[in-house]
Amino acid sequence: METKQVLEKRQERGYEIAQKKQITAIERGWLVKSQSGQGFYKVSDTFICDCPDSELHKTTCKHAYAVRYFLDIEQHTQEGIKNDRIRLTYQQAWSIYNKAQTSEGRLFDELLAELVREVSDPKPIQTHGRPNLSFNTALYVSIKKVYSQMSSRRSMSLFGAAKDKGYLEDVPHFNTMSVLLNREDITPILHNLIAITSAPLRAVESGFAVDSSGFATRSFGAYAEGKYGTKKSRRWLKAHISVGVKTNIVTAIEITDESGADCPQFIPLMQQTKENGFNVKEAYGDKAYLSRDNLAFIDNSGGVPYIPFKENSISKPQGNSHIWRKMFHYFQYNQEDFLQHYHKRSNVETTFSAIKKKLGETLKSKNHTAQVNELLCKFIAYNILVLIEEMHELGIKPFVA
Repeated sequence: METKQVLEKRQERGYEIAQKKQITAIERGWLVKSQSGQGFYKVSDTFICDCPDSELHKTTCKHAYAVRYFLDIEQHTQEGIKNDRIRLTYQQAWSIYNKAQTSEGRLFDELLAELVREVSDPKPIQTHGRPNLSFNTALYVSIKKVYSQMSSRRSMSLFGAAKDKGYLEDVPHFNTMSVLLNREDITPILHNLIAITSAPLRAVESGFAVDSSGFATRSFGAYAEGKYGTKKSRRWLKAHISVGVKTNIVTAIEITDESGADCPQFIPLMQQTKENGFNVKEAYGDKAYLSRDNLAFIDNSGGVPYIPFKENSISKPQGNSHIWRKMFHYFQYNQEDFLQHYHKRSNVETTFSAIKKKLGETLKSKNHTAQVNELLCKFIAYNILVLIEEMHELGIKPFVA
C-alpha cells in the first residue's frame, strides 16, 4: 500500500506540471508533457493515464493530477488539497441518441432481414424429401439470437412476432441456430456480412485502428491443471479487428485462439479493409504491431502508419526501410503531433468495450467452429447497431446501391 507521502508527492508534481500549462486537450482526453522532456502521456476523460506509474500501480499519477488541477477540479491551498468536485460534462446530441435508442429494436429487425435476404446457401439445392428451413431464415434467427443474448429455447419467443411482421417465412425449431453455427462453410459468409455492414460508411472513414481482445468460451484447457497443478482455465478466442475511428464500425476481423500473436494480423486486417472499398489514409496500432512490413504496407497503400516505436528501436533497421526511418524521426522529433494522431487508436478499445457491454463477452457455443461463427455474429450485430446510430446522425441509407 502506498504511503501518504508518496500520494502527496504525486499531487505536488502534478501541481507543478499544471502550473507550467504543458497540457493539450485532444479528443476524449489530454496530452501531458513528460517532466523529463521526452514525449507526452495521454490522460483520458476519466483521468486514467497511459504512463508506466499509472499502469504499474493502478493509481492516479502526477499527470492525471496535473489535468485535474489544470481544470480547477482540485485546488492547491495552504490547508492542502481542496476538492471542488466539479463534474466534467460533454455535449450529447440527445435527440439523435434518443431516436436511435428507441427505434433500435425495430430497425435492427428490418436491417437484419434486408441483410440476409439475398444470401445464398453454399450447400447444394435440396431435391428430395421434406424441404428444409430456408437458409436466409436460419441466418436471420442465428444473428438475432446472438444479439438477444438469450438461449436457443428462450429466443424462440422473439421469432413469432418477426414472422407476423414479414421478416421470417416460418418460425424455426430451437435447434436451428446450433445446426447453422456448427457449419464451417458459413464462416466466409459471415465475414462477407461484416464487409457488407461496414460498406455504407466507406465515404466517412479513412483512418483505421487495429487491436485485439479475448472472448471467453465454455471450454476449459486441461494443460494448466496437469502441468502446474492449477485449477481448470477457461479457453478464449481472440478477435483481431480493424475499426474506423470516426464511427467505430468494424471493417475487418480475424479470429485466433488465445495465443494468437497480434503483429501478423495487421496486414490481413488492413488488406481486408482495402478490399472492402475503404481508402486507408491513416492506420493506428500500439507497439505490438511495430514491424517494417506493417509500416511498409500502409505506406505502399498511400497511407501513414501511426505505430509508436519501442525504447530499443533504431533509426536504421535491417533492410534500411525508408518508411521506418521517416516515421522513426517523426516519432522522435514531432512526438506531440504524432501522438495527436496515434491516440485515435483508443477508438478500437471503445469498440471492444461497447460490444462486450451490449452483446456479452462470453460465447455460449460448445465447439470451436460454432464459437468462431457465434463471435462473427456478434460483430455483425454490432455493425448493424452502428448503422442504426449513423442513420440518425449522418442520414445514411444502409444496403441501398
